[in-house]
Amino acid sequence: MKKAIKIIGLILLGVIFIGTFVFLYNKTQKKEATFEEIAPSYNDLQRTTVATGTIEPRNEVDIKPQISGIVAELYKEAGQSVKKGELIARVKVIPDMSSLNSAENRVRLAQLNLAQAQRDYNRNKQLHDQQLISTEEMEKSHLALRQNKEELANATEALQILKEGVSRSMAAQSTTLVRSTIDGIILNIPVKVGNSVIMSNTFNEGTTIATVANMKDLLFKGTIDETEVALLTNGMSMDISVGALPDATLSAKLEFIAPKVSAGTQSNQFEIKGAIAPNSGHQLRAGYSANATIVLGGSQTRAHSARKCDCSREQQDRSLCGDKQARRCSSNI
Repeated sequence: MKKAIKIIGLILLGVIFIGTFVFLYNKTQKKEATFEEIAPSYNDLQRTTVATGTIEPRNEVDIKPQISGIVAELYKEAGQSVKKGELIARVKVIPDMSSLNSAENRVRLAQLNLAQAQRDYNRNKQLHDQQLISTEEMEKSHLALRQNKEELANATEALQILKEGVSRSMAAQSTTLVRSTIDGIILNIPVKVGNSVIMSNTFNEGTTIATVANMKDLLFKGTIDETEVALLTNGMSMDISVGALPDATLSAKLEFIAPKVSAGTQSNQFEIKGAIAPNSGHQLRAGYSANATIVLGGSQTRAHSARKCDCSREQQDRSLCGDKQARRCSSNI
């Protein structure tokens, strides 16, 4: 039994020895490398840059009230289309108590003056009919009556404007009615019914009732590094890719290059603007993030085939790789 185990062990040892010898012999043999010939070709090389930015409307307007008060009604919502002059909201006036008291006193005084002027006119008319006073005196009393009537009408309208923000004679030009100043789409209505609003003045820009923009005329606004801004010229083509529309590529034309570095940038960045071609077939929204690819230059050049042969370092040093024998190698353009 021991003798059989010893014989089997010797056989296994011999097999391992012979296998190792064969493996080492095959490793020392030269490998034949074949390669494929690829003809050089001409291709267009382009230098491009990518500017990051957003999609924004060219004309975006903040609609503000012409009088201070409280929002009484809202006739539109964000996303709706509006025409120039169309109603967006109505503002209810909250009058100042001292101004209201002065206006009411003015109306009462005008009523008293009118009543007195009416009595004077009636008296002078009787005297004039009896030819006891001259026509000139009669005309003066008539003029005083007309003036007091006009004063009462003005005082009444002033009181009505103070209370309601509009008078009956000027209802079409009411300052309480907030209207759109352009054709477009309402982007935002930051106020609600019941909110207090103030008109724009020297010390305050006023409360924004709505933001309206023409979404048919859009711009790409972005920044570009100072090392590439000198290569840009107005009219260059831009390919716009929008993050929200991964399958869409928009065409644009560069129309503005800032003459000064944009404030707030970490490096020297210049603002650029490009007009996006209309009728793109995609619904674009204000504020979309986008990238603009701009071709700065290009040329035609020959692309040679570079080979990386499977030859050993020794064979490559001896220029044996690539002789008339067929060798295997990979070719890259």
